[in-house]
Amino acid sequence: MDLRDLKFGVEVETVGKTRQTVAEAIRTVVGGAVRHTGYPASYDPWEVTDSRGRTWKVVADSSLTSVPGHLRAEVVSPVLTYQDIPELQEVVRAVRDLAGARVDGNCGIHIHIDAAPFYPDALVQLAKIVYKQEELIIRALGLTGTRLQQYCKPMRQEFIRALERQKPKDRDQLNRLWYGYRNTHPIHYDQTRYHLLNLHSVWYRGTIEIRAFDGTLHAGKVKAYVQFCLALAAKALNARAASSRQRKANGHSDKYDFRVFALHLGLIGDEFKTCRKHLLANLAGSAAWKNGRPTAPPTPAAAPEVSGTAEETPAEDADPAEGDAPQLPGVFSRFLT
Repeated sequence: MDLRDLKFGVEVETVGKTRQTVAEAIRTVVGGAVRHTGYPASYDPWEVTDSRGRTWKVVADSSLTSVPGHLRAEVVSPVLTYQDIPELQEVVRAVRDLAGARVDGNCGIHIHIDAAPFYPDALVQLAKIVYKQEELIIRALGLTGTRLQQYCKPMRQEFIRALERQKPKDRDQLNRLWYGYRNTHPIHYDQTRYHLLNLHSVWYRGTIEIRAFDGTLHAGKVKAYVQFCLALAAKALNARAASSRQRKANGHSDKYDFRVFALHLGLIGDEFKTCRKHLLANLAGSAAWKNGRPTAPPTPAAAPEVSGTAEETPAEDADPAEGDAPQLPGVFSRFLT
């Protein structure tokens, strides 16, 4: 499975402008018509039916508490393909520049991947991959505070250990491990949804949800986040096995370690250059050197000129000063693409 073959959807939370204003801005990109459906009333949805018959929604979100209710607008995309990413970016730009919406610390971005191709082993492998690299992912995305503690919590260690012990063979067995019981009627606001990797969404709406992203209306970052999620999903589908031994981020070589991780996900070459740029931006260290760029060995001091007089000529048996001997350079390695 190539990452470009996976279907996805995006939810982008914004504040500062009405849902109608945001919907009208989306229409300028995708065409079609805007209508206020008004149902369900709690979400007060506005819909844009684009020129291809797909529906973009703009709904209320109760978590955006920094502004009055009428100025909360969450953009919910239709099912998209990899080829739709440029249009998605134009939608993001229109919401920012034409509508004038903005984001604050309460806003987030949620990316959904179609779960249809995921047999149970692939879901298990995805959970293990995310758990293994979770510290690095959290640092790369700059997750802190309330979002990390409440809305996109780290993976549950007991869930990962249960996966290793019981090795679920079907989605029913995986369902029991995720919820702690067999949940045949999942509800929207089940508390297990508030994790960085949300598998509750698999049973509730048929998608894998990754909730790890702070809100942004930077079109390049949105593209980077989508590519990263698709790459994670494709890796899980294609891998024969995955380790769940959690990697500890050390704060010194994080940029190098994440770059290696990204390359292992297939985010290689010019197509993913901006993806790597945005994902590495928050990390410490060098992307090219595991232990920092090596320094050149010191240049040996030039020998003093000999004039022939006793005062200017060093004694032949004098000991060299400590540190005069040139130091040998260490051995360094560089990860080359």
